[in-house]
Amino acid sequence: MSALDRRFSADLTVIVPAAGVGARAGGDRPKQYQLLGNDYLLDVTLDRLSLALPSASVYVALHPGDQWWQSSRSALNPQIQACTGGSTRAESVRAGLSAMSARGDDPVLVHDVARPCVTAIDIHRLIGEVADVQAGGLLAAPITDTVKEVDDAGRVVATRDRQYLWRALTPQLFPYGVLCRALDQARDRAIDVTDEASAVEALGLSPRVIRGRADNIKVTHEGDLAFAAWILQQHDQQLESGA
Repeated sequence: MSALDRRFSADLTVIVPAAGVGARAGGDRPKQYQLLGNDYLLDVTLDRLSLALPSASVYVALHPGDQWWQSSRSALNPQIQACTGGSTRAESVRAGLSAMSARGDDPVLVHDVARPCVTAIDIHRLIGEVADVQAGGLLAAPITDTVKEVDDAGRVVATRDRQYLWRALTPQLFPYGVLCRALDQARDRAIDVTDEASAVEALGLSPRVIRGRADNIKVTHEGDLAFAAWILQQHDQQLESGA
């Protein structure tokens, strides 16, 4: 991490929305508490963030009826504070913003709890390149497949030019004030936003895309946990070999 990134991370707050109750990844508990190896998925993700940003404050937004948090390793980490999330991702992120003591242009980084494979290099690159961008930015990966648009009957109506299409990843980084305004507007106007960048775009701003690793996957379905475990193993082997 550069001197700029160290200075920036000292003022940085991280929000991790983790209030979901779905179990599409299988098992008898919310996805974030499924086991990835011997650890909760949530713990693996929060460990990655804490190690990459040791000076940052981390807020994790939990479901009001969460019964698992106190058994997590992260609950014992003084760097991490829990707050009560909402019924949607946007509500949970807004709850995190309300819980933190930030203002104005203070940087806020939002990361999916279900993305345990994010690397410190990508996090630091995002911080370094977006630190002074009022519209913020996000990690993303270019789409390499041919993309088809279909109608309700499943018929192809168009083939999109993938040259200009990217998959939005996380983390996403925005100034505190901008993100508050964006999420408040989305709530007040009933705008359906699936990530923070789309809320900021609705303000008329254009967040910057920073290319991230394509293996920064989101654990969503059964089988994704095993894939994530394999990716993390590959990361460890690359570190050991110096690759």
